[in-house]
Amino acid sequence: MRTRGLAVVIFALGVLESGCARRHAHVATLPRPLPAPPQMTPAEIKAIDGTTGVASWYGVPYDGRPAADGEIYHMEDLVAAHRTLPFGTMLRVTNLSNNASVDVRIIDRGPFVDGRIIDLSKGAARQIAMIGPGTARVRLNLISAPTNPGPSLFAVQIGAFADKRNAEAVQARLGSRYGPVRLVLRSGDPPLWRVLVGETETTAAAQELAGRLRGETGASFVVSLEGVPGVAAENSR
Repeated sequence: MRTRGLAVVIFALGVLESGCARRHAHVATLPRPLPAPPQMTPAEIKAIDGTTGVASWYGVPYDGRPAADGEIYHMEDLVAAHRTLPFGTMLRVTNLSNNASVDVRIIDRGPFVDGRIIDLSKGAARQIAMIGPGTARVRLNLISAPTNPGPSLFAVQIGAFADKRNAEAVQARLGSRYGPVRLVLRSGDPPLWRVLVGETETTAAAQELAGRLRGETGASFVVSLEGVPGVAAENSR
């Protein structure tokens, strides 16, 4: 009887361990149907060279916090945020009103305001005399880009809401028609809930999605999902 009881205990532990293993496998190793690691192509990166648009800058409260690439953002460093360029890309940013230039490294994601093309650190903004105005029309010139930027996915940002309930309402309305709709918290004063729609492997596909969404949601623009919490873990499954 003692031997039979021990066998029952061992069997029960085996079932429990097997169940835990299955749950772990479901969470950590479920494969995603991606045919190849997506990334911004060299042609898409090169297309940024010579583009013009509005630059803004950011400092407090982001100073001292992790940037999207994981390193700590120091607002006096010559760094910047871009929506899609691979981390580590070097750009020359020229203020078109005074011809002053600064070279920056992309470490973060942004700007998350329609009509802007780059968010400079405070130190970089100071070098081209745009601290006071807050924004300036600039030209971006590509200096260098990583040769192996690594996988990235792209989505379309259609809004940013201070009230999470408003963001959730948009998420519920669009999720069944446009694929995954993510809510991503952007810390700040006030914090904002960004609504990111879709998941594409190229910026071209994301631009096509943005065109479809624009008629329904208004302002929309393409962003990289690189650095978005949870996305890297999902793509490694």
